[in-house]
Amino acid sequence: MPAAKFQKGDQVMGRWPGSNLYYEVKVLGYDLESGYYTVIYKDGTELELREQDMKSPTTFQLRSRSRSRSRSRSPGRRSSRSRSPARTTRRSTSRVVTESAPQPRKDKKLNDSVQVKLTPLVTKKVENNSNNKHEKNEEKQTEENNTASKVKEPEPEAEKNQGRYNLRRRKDDGDSKSVEAKPEEKEVKLAPASVAPVCSSLDFGGKLGAYFFLLFLPAWVLFLVLQGNLADPSLVNFPPPLPPLEAFWDPQALGFVVLWILFQALLYVLPVGKLSEGMPLKSGERLKYRTNGFFAIVVTAAAVAAAVHQGVDLTYIHSNFLQLATATFLISVVLSVYLYIRSRNTPADQRALGGNSGSLAYDFFKGRELNPRIKNFDLKFFCEMRPGLIGWCLINFAMARAEMKLQGLDMPSHAMILVNAFQLLYVVDGLWNEEAILTTMDLMHDGFGFMLAFGDLVWVPFTYTLQAYYLVSHPNLLSPAAVASIVLLKLVGFYIFRKSNSEKNSFRRNPSDPQLAYLKTIPTATGKSLLVSGWWGVVRHPNYLGDLIMALAWTLPCGFSHLLPWYYMIYFIILLVHRDSRDMKECRRKYGSAWEEYCRTVRYRIIPRVY
Repeated sequence: MPAAKFQKGDQVMGRWPGSNLYYEVKVLGYDLESGYYTVIYKDGTELELREQDMKSPTTFQLRSRSRSRSRSRSPGRRSSRSRSPARTTRRSTSRVVTESAPQPRKDKKLNDSVQVKLTPLVTKKVENNSNNKHEKNEEKQTEENNTASKVKEPEPEAEKNQGRYNLRRRKDDGDSKSVEAKPEEKEVKLAPASVAPVCSSLDFGGKLGAYFFLLFLPAWVLFLVLQGNLADPSLVNFPPPLPPLEAFWDPQALGFVVLWILFQALLYVLPVGKLSEGMPLKSGERLKYRTNGFFAIVVTAAAVAAAVHQGVDLTYIHSNFLQLATATFLISVVLSVYLYIRSRNTPADQRALGGNSGSLAYDFFKGRELNPRIKNFDLKFFCEMRPGLIGWCLINFAMARAEMKLQGLDMPSHAMILVNAFQLLYVVDGLWNEEAILTTMDLMHDGFGFMLAFGDLVWVPFTYTLQAYYLVSHPNLLSPAAVASIVLLKLVGFYIFRKSNSEKNSFRRNPSDPQLAYLKTIPTATGKSLLVSGWWGVVRHPNYLGDLIMALAWTLPCGFSHLLPWYYMIYFIILLVHRDSRDMKECRRKYGSAWEEYCRTVRYRIIPRVY
């Protein structure tokens, strides 16, 4: 393996993807397996470059000056570049181009120093087909944030004959399309590396954090279920007594869970509903998804109603809650093992960000493959939206039936009705707008491993139902005024949540939509833009704000007698704050100075004037 030509900390000139422009960059590291250098631009953007796309500053200046002198001596070039007999000024490729008007002659000596612009410009030879409406005017948009000038390096003869090059963006999120040349020019594509470099930036506490969460998450679900079974679920009774081992296992419960997942899988593969395109991957490909979640929950509701009419006792779910949770946990573990084994043969361009840490525990937990599929059956998308979310509603309905049976009621209590109605609306809205999930962090960035498999199949249906589970044995009376206030709070949160998510999803899919012309944005060096108007101009995560208000609305019906039903609210605050920190770290790396400007424009993260 040849030694690296450039060392960590070196200041060199690096070519920008899809162009012949070179900018000053700092070398952060070198990966021996892939042969790529990790570099960072002055605005904070990180890329991975090949050695042939990097030049030392000294060599870069000498070649530019040499090419300039050779062109100035060439009569043929002089005559071909002059468009009129009166034109006498010859253009040099090493001349510094200013941001505004042409320079006076007294500034001609500036071509002796290399100055770089912080953001790339689209050259005439390459067209970027990104769906961002600001990309075509990239030079005009970035002039306000950058004061240095750009330098264009003449293309070497050896490189002119290349049909492809392997220059690629570092940790691309898949939102930008592949770069294509004009028909009369050579083809230029961003080709993926054959070997995925080992990632150094790890989430969730890194490798030690992965071990912790692999043990903690199942234990926490067990604690919540056992604590909720107590006559007095107060924390003074912590820890709850462990039942005998045989109480955790019921073959019938496992059979019910398997049948439930297979039933939802059948509804998913039926040729009903819209085929939606996901966001562009690193290769530029867009996967297709069958977004028929609303159809699935309608059919499921009809099937449950028919089962109840035939005398099926849904209170079995309440009385065997622990056994059902154990069975679902085992299925999530089996699925996670399968996902890890198949990911060992996954090509590098199909890996998720951070999907190759070198640690078995971390890769098993976080997930390596971004979009694991069995033919056209997308495992991550299915688990994200179907068994857990629809199962959440089924469990809530079963808890309402159990409350009626246990408390001797003719109908569920007002508190139970509110919890069921609010959470059903949340799930139905998500399935009606199922296409919007294709632009979320889970689908676009995170690999499919134990974290998402356990979260989708176990965490959601067996912890998000805690309010309904609590109310079965601990009813809480509500006055009409309290009911009206809680309903109003829910509607406010739902409006903020839906409106902000609709703005984000519409803008990501088609930024040039005339209906979105009123939205203000901040352009970035990557060709994307950051929303700074609408609800996204109030706080950086208005969808999180709406989510928190809705979570508060469906926790309040449980009252204040115990802390246990408030677990979801506490957990959700921690989750969203952690997600915000992940977003901040990734966006600062990705967008550089544009992100700093965005943070100055939109000051608050989730709660206006508070956080």
